[in-house]
Amino acid sequence: MVQPQEPHFFQPLLPGFQTYLTIPIVFFSKHIQGKTNGNTWTLTSDSMDQTWQVIQEERRLTRGWKEFAEAHDLRIGDIVIFKLKGSMVFHVTPFGPSCCDIQYTYPNSMEEAHDHQNNRIGARFSYSWDYCFKAEVTDSNVREDKLDLPVGATGCNALNKECKKAKLVNIEGKAWNVSMRFNESGGFYYIKGWRKFCAENKCHIGDSFVFNVVGDGNTWPLMCVCAPSKECLKSAGDIASSSRVN
Repeated sequence: MVQPQEPHFFQPLLPGFQTYLTIPIVFFSKHIQGKTNGNTWTLTSDSMDQTWQVIQEERRLTRGWKEFAEAHDLRIGDIVIFKLKGSMVFHVTPFGPSCCDIQYTYPNSMEEAHDHQNNRIGARFSYSWDYCFKAEVTDSNVREDKLDLPVGATGCNALNKECKKAKLVNIEGKAWNVSMRFNESGGFYYIKGWRKFCAENKCHIGDSFVFNVVGDGNTWPLMCVCAPSKECLKSAGDIASSSRVN
């Protein structure tokens, strides 16, 4: 997969995210550890002209992060993408469950601001990150335009047999709609549309990826796809099969 020119990382927002945000170990080791003199991150976003000063303590963003999260009305199930723009300066793009940039409305007066504390467009969802698996690009799954999910995915709360669509999102936040089906005889989910995702992300046979699945079991599940670190591969216990006989 072609890597973005500017260093990126994305994080799903889990319960308790208002307290701190964990920096992925690979990004931290490559771009932060031993390469910066301070411990203060400057965060910017497209939604506001303001900047936020957030304290980094080891691999966590702590003081100041809560204020940033509240100002952007971030919620469980959202994804935040951090793009390194300069020395300790990060541009942050929040994505909602629809995998689109979160849109905001702004009050015209202080009274409206008080009456409309929630200025984010869209309904609130109860989402959870509860399943992770790894998969490999193979000649057969690209040729068949089909990726079988591990049997263990049947226990994932984000998936259900009635859901016929899903979204794949890469590290840059770009999304692809794919079809999702359940194979009754084999007892596993599979997605169609895998070939286009691989082609547009310049994937090669043998590339491995980790899929993080989020959803509420009612709306389209979201699968964040990233090239894994060794730690990430170790934590993703289930392996998507590329050779299952259907």
